[in-house]
Amino acid sequence: MKSNFDCVIVGCGIAGMTAAIYLKRANVNFCIIDFDAPGGTLNKVKTISNYPGFQEISGPELAFRVFEQVSNLDILIKYGKVLKIEDNIITTDKEEITAKKIIIATGRPPKHIKLLEDLDNVSYCALCDGSLYKNKNVALIGKSETAYNEAIYLSSLCNKVTIISEDEINFAPLKNYNNIVLKEKNNLKLIEKEKNLVKKIITDKEIIDVDAVFVYNGYEPKTDFVKGIKLKNGYIIVNKNMQSSNKDIYACGDIILKDIYQITTAVSEATIAAINVKKELS
Repeated sequence: MKSNFDCVIVGCGIAGMTAAIYLKRANVNFCIIDFDAPGGTLNKVKTISNYPGFQEISGPELAFRVFEQVSNLDILIKYGKVLKIEDNIITTDKEEITAKKIIIATGRPPKHIKLLEDLDNVSYCALCDGSLYKNKNVALIGKSETAYNEAIYLSSLCNKVTIISEDEINFAPLKNYNNIVLKEKNNLKLIEKEKNLVKKIITDKEIIDVDAVFVYNGYEPKTDFVKGIKLKNGYIIVNKNMQSSNKDIYACGDIILKDIYQITTAVSEATIAAINVKKELS
């Protein structure tokens, strides 16, 4: 079975759905493809406090509201797993689709730690959730420069930030913050929880009391199915128009190489991608 569209959006998270809204209003013949529930990683975010228009909203609720808007516009969503994108052909586990333009918005799910999955006070974004734990004691699990910079951000909000790393921590700026505690060469072994909240982290060396845990265990950008475009560490390199090294493939949201990964930036990038796709098709 083959289908033909002017554009195909791969991914139905906040970026993919935003691009879809703009393409629909521009009367472009397109569809969205995804294998999972609409909303993407938004569905894993417990509380959002920095999205304009909402004092506070859960990730699933925001995802539902955007999906509701998409549904009301009668936008076609095809459910399937994309196996390969090459030469304007999208191959899924169900069909083959051709498109003049492609927008990739598959995101970058965080790598989870099994012990900490589905707990209410575990976060993967300090900028998103740090303010929820003002004057509290939090732990941050990670061993990258990104993790350490997030710890510095949290130190401006929280009473104490304990960094737990299985390696040595060699990041000089951390020494300037009295409320950042370093726990080097510590491996997470167990947790104690109460009412779906982490209360204690148990490493191979000690027990640490916490009000929340921030996890920076890396991310998994989904680009292994895309052929013939420039990547860096799995992220798609784009220009200011969100165009990749292949002029017919655009990308937006957390799948692109950039400095800031936020819901609002994903929405902005999706807007730019959709408008430029429309220009190219005109």
